[in-house]
Amino acid sequence: MEGRKVNSGRSLGRAQRTEQSCGVKIAPSLMCADLSQLGKEIRRLEKGGCDLFHFDIMDGHFVPNLTFGPPVVASLRDKTNLPFDIHLMIENPENYLSQFIKAGGDIISLPVESCLHLNRAVSLIKDAGVKASVALSPATPLSSIEYILEDLDMVLLMTVNPGFVGQSFIPQVLPKIKRLREMLREKNLSLDIEVDGNINKRTAPAVISAGANILVGGTSSIFKSKRGVGRVIRGLRGQIVHSP
Repeated sequence: MEGRKVNSGRSLGRAQRTEQSCGVKIAPSLMCADLSQLGKEIRRLEKGGCDLFHFDIMDGHFVPNLTFGPPVVASLRDKTNLPFDIHLMIENPENYLSQFIKAGGDIISLPVESCLHLNRAVSLIKDAGVKASVALSPATPLSSIEYILEDLDMVLLMTVNPGFVGQSFIPQVLPKIKRLREMLREKNLSLDIEVDGNINKRTAPAVISAGANILVGGTSSIFKSKRGVGRVIRGLRGQIVHSP
């Protein structure tokens, strides 16, 4: 698969944009932003101190909702140097990898439940110089990814069922996060664990304590708060004191 061309100007290479640090990272979900002015929203969120941007890609089939496509991602790529975290919630995700890579994706999460040939899809992503991740819905067991962990850069664990904002946090995912972190330690792997779904000041301490280090923030934390984006992001990141 052919990798995308890096834009000139503000955009940097993938390796520079996805350089890892040791702290908790905050990834605002742009699905929850003001869709009429996403460029301004990106600048506002970056000024507030976020670490990467999360794109929820929905097709109306895998989940009953529609959101972004590759043209929207591509139109925003030159607005920031921060990584683009692409979460595919679509059927046949392997058919669209090249489009999202060329559009500017730095991390691509494949839905385990709809990707028939996971090893092949992960290889296609990594061969293009992009970070590979898999996403698991709350009821999907960790056994589904046990034999591919060594090939991944990140695992995304959903803490709500994918498809809609405003759902309640599912606490049964907490032992799943903890067990995944244990599996990674047993295998001597340093993958990121990202969590998505009603992550806010009440739920952040628990997911960080369980082992998550990338928090996707949406309606319940970043975008509906009256405290200001910077204060909310600092507040979420401040929960790092609970990290194991």
